[in-house]
Amino acid sequence: MSSLPLPEQSSIRERLSGLTTRIGLLRRRFAFVLAVLAALSGFLTYAVMVGDVAMIAPKPTNVVILLSVNLFFLLSLAVVIGRICRDVPPEQATDVIHGYTIGNDVTARDLQRSDVQFTRAKGFDSFCPLGPWIETDLDPQAFADGVRIQTHLNGDLRQDASTADLIFDIPTLVAHVSSVMTLLPGDVILTGTPAGVGPMEVGDEVEVSIAGIGTLTNKVARR
Repeated sequence: MSSLPLPEQSSIRERLSGLTTRIGLLRRRFAFVLAVLAALSGFLTYAVMVGDVAMIAPKPTNVVILLSVNLFFLLSLAVVIGRICRDVPPEQATDVIHGYTIGNDVTARDLQRSDVQFTRAKGFDSFCPLGPWIETDLDPQAFADGVRIQTHLNGDLRQDASTADLIFDIPTLVAHVSSVMTLLPGDVILTGTPAGVGPMEVGDEVEVSIAGIGTLTNKVARR
């Protein structure tokens, strides 16, 4: 079967537990949010490790605003790791990838600016929606060739790009992250967002879509 659904349990931890059970994974630690920058002298990235309680499933689950007054959506292709690995060569990256899903890398821009580092800005419970399922039959080359990715806010198109615009392909990203730390089954790498990110407010509905995977939908609420 090529796609695995995310469960609809009531709590975040149950939802994650159900996901790891369905895809045969044993542990979940972090989502690695990668912003990849081109540089003349080589490969520059910054990585933000986000706790698993930030991850939520598709609607009716809400993205919850707590302290931020400037909450942004950031569409991202998400790569799900399927086995323990370290120092993975790019040519062997497909051997450690379980599948692909969609992420909304929700970010509190005001906290991002005030804190300098991104732990609070990206780490609140519910700030990393994932779904609607894990697609296991996609070839990384399809993303290199170009897959359309879009974000709609309340039905209006806000982000519209192609994965062909990624500065570095998925095997290169897996190789880079695994050169820094051991990746475990269930780890998720968010590959970055295209132009068009913007603010969202309480009551807004955000739909992030990737061709060949589907659409992830969440609403914004205040707790």
